[in-house]
Amino acid sequence: MKPRPFEYLAPSSLDEALGQLAERGDRARVLAGGQSLVPLLNLRLASPEALIDLNRIGSLAFVEEREGGIAVGAMTRQRELERSSLVRDRMPLLPAALRHVAHFQIRNRGTVGGSVAHADAAAELPALLRAMDGHVIARSARGGERRISAGELFDRHLTTSMSPDEILTEVFFPDLPSRSGWGFHEFAKRHGDTALAGAAAIVAIREGRIASAAIALLGAAGTPMRALRTERALTDTAVTDDIGAAVQETVREEVDPVADVHGSAEYRRYLAGVVARRAIADAIERAPR
Repeated sequence: MKPRPFEYLAPSSLDEALGQLAERGDRARVLAGGQSLVPLLNLRLASPEALIDLNRIGSLAFVEEREGGIAVGAMTRQRELERSSLVRDRMPLLPAALRHVAHFQIRNRGTVGGSVAHADAAAELPALLRAMDGHVIARSARGGERRISAGELFDRHLTTSMSPDEILTEVFFPDLPSRSGWGFHEFAKRHGDTALAGAAAIVAIREGRIASAAIALLGAAGTPMRALRTERALTDTAVTDDIGAAVQETVREEVDPVADVHGSAEYRRYLAGVVARRAIADAIERAPR
């Protein structure tokens, strides 16, 4: 199949793009890397009247060190973020997880902002943003600029809390807590396939006990989710050999996966527990004592 006819727009500035989007509202779609949108267009699961291509707006592609973290322009290619020496040295969790995103040819075109705005519950970048308590910057011609936390961004399946006239312009990944370790694991039928389950974990340890824990899960609910109940159970817990088994069981009780052709809800629940256990184990091992 091929897309239904649409008006193609290629603005050269953000202001021009915002004006075009304000004029057309929810009748238009914004094109970033196109790795998710173009298949939807071809299958006619999305049929916008207009397509606003952001690829000529160079100001939206950057990786910058900021106070408290790293800011990434929405049009930054995933491969660029994966290979950035700044990111590798300051927060290696990001490139470790990005290596699981499809194949490098896809990451060469796919954008950071596009992945986050697509809000796929099985995608790596939205889960990382939730695990790290990050935020995005969205702009519109009508309301100007606003900051949206990761906890408020993901509304429901493939849907964010952004308005139809807003464009996501920046993604901010905060530094990990001091003296913390991290882990990332996911399971897919083949490398590059959509994850059936995945987990990002961040753990800080003080005097042999877990001072703080963050666990974000892929493919465990309709949106990228934080395992808040599991995090609370972990906090102030002594680091012992039994902790992984406890995490696995608590996560299995907390998640609410949806069955599909790739696996039953019970199978996905089991996988969520396994990857969370592995991610926590790696985070504890990496955390300074």
